[in-house]
Amino acid sequence: MQVVKKVLVALSGGVDSAVTAALLLEQGYDVVGVNMQLLPAFDGECVDGGARQVARELGIEFHSLDCQTQFNREIVQNFCQEYFHGRTPNPCILCNRHMKFAYLLRVADDLGIEYLATGHYACVDHSGKYSVLRRGQDSKKDQSYFLFTLSSQQLSRVIFPLGNITKQEVQRIARRLNLSARNNGESQDICFIPDNDYISFLENQSLQLPEAGDIVHVDGAIIGHHQGIHRYTIGQRRGLGIGWSEPLYVVAVDSIERRVIVGEKHHLETMVMQVENVVWSQPIAQFPLRVDCRIRYRHCEALATISLQGDQSVHVVFDQPQTGVTPGQAAVFYQEDCVIGGGWIQ
Repeated sequence: MQVVKKVLVALSGGVDSAVTAALLLEQGYDVVGVNMQLLPAFDGECVDGGARQVARELGIEFHSLDCQTQFNREIVQNFCQEYFHGRTPNPCILCNRHMKFAYLLRVADDLGIEYLATGHYACVDHSGKYSVLRRGQDSKKDQSYFLFTLSSQQLSRVIFPLGNITKQEVQRIARRLNLSARNNGESQDICFIPDNDYISFLENQSLQLPEAGDIVHVDGAIIGHHQGIHRYTIGQRRGLGIGWSEPLYVVAVDSIERRVIVGEKHHLETMVMQVENVVWSQPIAQFPLRVDCRIRYRHCEALATISLQGDQSVHVVFDQPQTGVTPGQAAVFYQEDCVIGGGWIQ
């Protein structure tokens, strides 16, 4: 007698997670839906309405979890503090690490469920001694960059049904099954900043904002003033309010001296960077190591050599200069299509 495997599916109400649940049902899994309420409702809307509707259409058990306090503490407040310290954070990576996987795997344990599935476009390879993360087939949607913090132990319990199909196929499946979520738009990059005005969001979140300071050219000359370092990020060109013979870009942010350092475009280029709090998908036998390194989500990986400088610290040397290496962002290391590790740019 075949044992039916039970899987907890994170439902957002969007088409990706809806099709994830539907595909697992077709594959014979016993599917349980769960929605995490991360944000407060506005104008009387039902926060979990879309996810609840998906569960109703598929005829699956459904749980709604109020996670607002934990999300605010671990994701939103970290986002604010990083900006106030002159760094540019990536809250989606931390949300995946702490909320969508670590927390939901604990929920799965409480419910007696072995597996967790999400609508991410990525793959898990269970063929070796360690479960490893690989790129999704749809290169335009691949989300492996956002998932590098997942451990092999976590990945051994994770299912990504969309990893080997494209977004177009997902939409076709949603139409075939007549899922209401087929008409839903794409999710936005930062869910808790709906209008993408992160400066206003930051200033509304804090009673003590970073103080004003100087805008300094790389040659040391003070050429302007700013109203807070949280308003600037590496590579920024607009909003500097400085007349100059060439376009100027933010090349560094000094939170201690409250200085924004600017320079011409070539000053954005670098051959090296330091990456801290590195996590590895499996033990690495030998350094230095040749990798393809991605320094932001839409960055085309660059060939690099990484050298170990401590248990969780590496020095990265690129083969070619890279533009826009940004403290606070993630650097993710690939070999072929496999994620071997990653950490945070300093």
